[in-house]
Amino acid sequence: MGAENGRNVTIAMIARLAGVSVPTVSRVINGRSDVAPDTRERVEALLNRHGYRRRSPARRTDAALIDLVFNDLDSPWAVEIIRGVEDVGQTSGVGTVVSAIHWRISSAKQWLDNMRTRSTEGVIFVTSMVNPPLQAELRRLHLPVVIIDPAGVDPQESPTIGATNWAGSLSANQYLISLGHRRIGFIAGPPHLMCSRARMDGYRAALGAADIPIDDALIRPGNFYHEAGFSAGTQLLALPDPPTAIFASSDQMALGVYEAVRKRGLRVPDDISVVGFDDLPEVRWCSPPLTTVRQPLAEMGMLAARTVLRLAGGEKTESARVELATELIVRDSAAPPRRPSAS
Repeated sequence: MGAENGRNVTIAMIARLAGVSVPTVSRVINGRSDVAPDTRERVEALLNRHGYRRRSPARRTDAALIDLVFNDLDSPWAVEIIRGVEDVGQTSGVGTVVSAIHWRISSAKQWLDNMRTRSTEGVIFVTSMVNPPLQAELRRLHLPVVIIDPAGVDPQESPTIGATNWAGSLSANQYLISLGHRRIGFIAGPPHLMCSRARMDGYRAALGAADIPIDDALIRPGNFYHEAGFSAGTQLLALPDPPTAIFASSDQMALGVYEAVRKRGLRVPDDISVVGFDDLPEVRWCSPPLTTVRQPLAEMGMLAARTVLRLAGGEKTESARVELATELIVRDSAAPPRRPSAS
């Protein structure tokens, strides 16, 4: 092979032969403990077989990193996921590189070019559409990938981590029904996202179980942001027979509904009840504090980081798809309807 003297043997070559990432080989060489025993044995055998010469410890070594990639960073829930990944990184001695690719192929390519230059242990994508060429390149680099809240990715391709969106939506709407609401408005999320579809299905299931007919006039599209909540809330409140409650698929849209209610001269929950989804830190301080479904965003980030580090160490994942439990957090934004429903 021409590399038997060890001079031409590279870590990248050993990684390719072992079917692991470059950082994994580096961890074996540096004697770190966070590598699966069978992976360590395989790498050590290849290092010995090809005569790799271990260099003396350098004054400075590249820090191990996790790449955390979002579509955009203009949402408070992104901060919660970052916090979870950072918590794991700090205890594991691993840094976090946060990037936003803005749904653009050019941005994804630039990120990939930059990522190749650093000691990345693995990649976490958050609701990103990971296109096949990008997946193929990451496989070629033997970099583990974990996807949080996937848009529609085959779980056999990469481990995915989400929340029980259907169950959370079901519990929120069942709560509104238990208060006596029969006309419940629904503001959806982006239809291409699995979580949006699950929240829509939970809404429909709750109404169906209570024998409440689905009224398409009460369903409005949204995108998880304040402006969409304000627009949809304005439209719902302007109906001849408006809803007595609105369930928004995100806290940001629920706060947009708050503004639509205020501009119409109404009050939450006296005139209309509002429930959100996420439990962002700020919603407990709005007026009135928002009843919402808690999505464990920080915990999702922590689990994703732990999974990436386990995969980078040559371990296997127990499940290709993990969903963390959601929880209805009851505060002051929902109450029994003041007026009888026309339905």
